[in-house]
Amino acid sequence: MHQPIPLSDRAIITICGPDRKHFLQGLITNDIEKISETSALYAAMLTPQGKYLHDFFISEMGDTLYLDGERDRLPDLFRRLMMYKLRADVDITDCSDKYTILSSPNRLTDGLVCYADPRHPQMGFRTIQTIMDDKTDDEYDRLRLALGLPDGSRDFHIDRTLILEGNMEQLNGVDFDKGCYVGQEVTARMKYRASLKKRLLPVNVDGDLPERGTAITDDTGKKIGDIRSGRDNMAIGY
Repeated sequence: MHQPIPLSDRAIITICGPDRKHFLQGLITNDIEKISETSALYAAMLTPQGKYLHDFFISEMGDTLYLDGERDRLPDLFRRLMMYKLRADVDITDCSDKYTILSSPNRLTDGLVCYADPRHPQMGFRTIQTIMDDKTDDEYDRLRLALGLPDGSRDFHIDRTLILEGNMEQLNGVDFDKGCYVGQEVTARMKYRASLKKRLLPVNVDGDLPERGTAITDDTGKKIGDIRSGRDNMAIGY
């Protein structure tokens, strides 16, 4: 990745108001108190059974939190946040038509918010800018696949995959000391009982890239997993 890359498949929800951090703390897998104007969080929202619903980045500027999530699924994330709002003093706004997210190898100074990608140092920086840009580039996806980083619902099965199967602990997306959040009990039990049996892992493909969901088999023909997202000769396998 040699230059800034617009991530056209990402979009922003903003959360303002005096209860914004307290509101999110009970919903996400990471500790919102670790956030600052120079460092962001990677986190997920789960079902009460600990299954994946959404993952996103959270950054902060002034009295506003910026949630960087999947553009196509932003309406569902917005709906779920509003469902949990109840009497919390927060304003939640869908800003999918207002911002562009850039990925770059170096920190940019002309954006609204810029932070190091909290998942992996080789992923560089993410910048939120107010200029709309719908260009896209495959280089970001190739780097992500080479590092074995899952990409939201392209790799997680919604309401089925456990986040530890998606390596979210290794990608700094879970805090096991923060206290309760939706799905916390199942997530903690998976970690401390060492009962994890499946994971998302990078795979190399010899030949044409199989379609998502194609079975991965061993030498005896037994199914041992399936293909998720991919590009060229790289993919994520479950």
